[in-house]
Amino acid sequence: MAKKRPIALLSELASHKDTFGGDMPLAPGHRMCIGCGIPPIVNEILLAINKPVIVSNATGCLEVTTGVYPVTAWNVPWIHVNFQSAATVITGVESAYKVLKKKGVLPEDLDIEFVAFGGDGGSYDIGFQSLSASVERGHNFLYVCYNNEGYQNTGYQKSSATPIGAYTKTTPVGKERVGKQEPRKDLTMIMAAHGIPYVAQASPHIFRDLTRKTKKAMTFKGPKFINVLEPCTLSWRFSPDDTMRLAKLAVETKYWPIYEVIHGKYWKVNIKPKRPKPIEEYIAAQPRWKHVLKYPEVLERIQKEIDEKWNLLLHLEEMSKKLAEDEGIDYEELFKVPEE
Repeated sequence: MAKKRPIALLSELASHKDTFGGDMPLAPGHRMCIGCGIPPIVNEILLAINKPVIVSNATGCLEVTTGVYPVTAWNVPWIHVNFQSAATVITGVESAYKVLKKKGVLPEDLDIEFVAFGGDGGSYDIGFQSLSASVERGHNFLYVCYNNEGYQNTGYQKSSATPIGAYTKTTPVGKERVGKQEPRKDLTMIMAAHGIPYVAQASPHIFRDLTRKTKKAMTFKGPKFINVLEPCTLSWRFSPDDTMRLAKLAVETKYWPIYEVIHGKYWKVNIKPKRPKPIEEYIAAQPRWKHVLKYPEVLERIQKEIDEKWNLLLHLEEMSKKLAEDEGIDYEELFKVPEE
């Protein structure tokens, strides 16, 4: 009988950081599910910031899998906070940083960036009040929502990001109800309505777009927000090797538009599918949701929501071009990232 190989402790793996990607802000050795899209999102964003970074992280999938005492997968300063406080805590750190520089405790030329990560539960719902208040106060930080459309860390309950008709533990499918009844909250639109310097929506499968948007966000002083779709292999119930395929389908069906907004008034849709795929293809790939294919009235509601939001974005983009022209501003230049 073959001898079983012992499982290496995370502390042992950390000692081989050169082999296992020690240069990554979020290192291998965490406990996230196979196929999870969160690690690529975190690393794509943090690697795009060419300055020292401090991270706050709301309770959720990212937190519980990367900082189980006494080990951590983080190679940057990282603060775990409760569900609702990621934005509040990082703005407190940012305020302390400014005070310490003013008092001469920290060097005047020290330049640190501040980033908060939260899931849709901690951003759309439980943490929305602190997120809204933090950006209203004008703190200089980037907030990133990794949106897997439900409370996956606690067994998959619905959030306000969960789509119409989807099954969750709190929105079952039966004779009386077909999954979640309410449409998705549009947090990206809500954050744009705050008029903050930069807001964007992205997908991890288009890494060049996500990293460019991160770089663009960091050119602004003040609050910034990026909402990134994160297909969840565990609760959406698809194969772990299909994460990026699902993210791609979300964009190709116009379910998840890729766009950015500057100061709440200049809108740009970054990707416009020439031959959009039918939403049924995206839904059929997700066992949590494919039952709606048997309910034409539910499919009609889903398609109506997608079409209305897409047309609104196109209209906002056209209005932005006209506004920029009236103000004598080069519309395309607004969205370019300055060369470093």
